[in-house]
Amino acid sequence: MRLQKGRQAVAVLLLGALAACNSAPPPQQEGFRDPDALIGATSRYDSARFAGDWQVRAAFPGDGDLRAVSFAPQGPSFIEHRQSCDAAGLCEDRRDLWSATEQGPGRYALRAAVGGAERALWVLWVDEGFRTAVIGAPDGRYGWILDRQATGGADRIAAAQEILDFNGYDVGALQFRR
Repeated sequence: MRLQKGRQAVAVLLLGALAACNSAPPPQQEGFRDPDALIGATSRYDSARFAGDWQVRAAFPGDGDLRAVSFAPQGPSFIEHRQSCDAAGLCEDRRDLWSATEQGPGRYALRAAVGGAERALWVLWVDEGFRTAVIGAPDGRYGWILDRQATGGADRIAAAQEILDFNGYDVGALQFRR
């Protein structure tokens, strides 16, 4: 009888421990990509061809005010062109300068000129004509579909979405510019 009660107590303890494991909240994902997915910069990258101005055609939440980026291979540096508007409709244009240190082809460590924030920037894909590009970060905190033009190139924009998806991004969260 005592042995049977001992087994019951052990069973209750094991069930309690199992229940505690199942009640733990799932780990929070901070970015917009699966951290277990592989990610890679494009082998087609060429800094001279990548240089210049790019229109932001789609971005993830948090970059709703990002309108364009410019890349200067001399330095190198990135400039983010942002526009934010208040409730009254008053808009302000801002340009944020990031110095870049090349970590490999199409991979940069960025440092903000103001405030010193740091982040990684990878060129995940660029089409053969360097008209459309996908930018992202391994931590998935941001990702952009860029194009040299504000409209057109629907086939390239669709290909860019596929690249984000392939690299583990949640393309359902993308916000497209009109």
